[in-house]
Amino acid sequence: MNKNELISGITDISGVKKSDVEKVLDSFVEVVIKTLQSGDEVRLIGFGSFKVSHRPESEGRNLRTKEKIKIPARTVAKFKPGKQLKDALIGGSK
Repeated sequence: MNKNELISGITDISGVKKSDVEKVLDSFVEVVIKTLQSGDEVRLIGFGSFKVSHRPESEGRNLRTKEKIKIPARTVAKFKPGKQLKDALIGGSK
């Protein structure tokens, strides 16, 4: 599902205009990004949590040359699904 399909799905369920749904979705993404950039996490009870994780520098291998390479430290976003989402996926319900 891409962004346009998500917007259409929300519009179909909620009855809200497509342009309004797009504004809200864009705002949601912006707020999540800003929150994660500040080091905080976003928790949506039942759905899941977005948080920042720090990966230390590590050593890897170039699979073609077998040469050792350094993988630099970095900050990544992680998503952990909540109970309601997990249960819906396990049970196969919609």
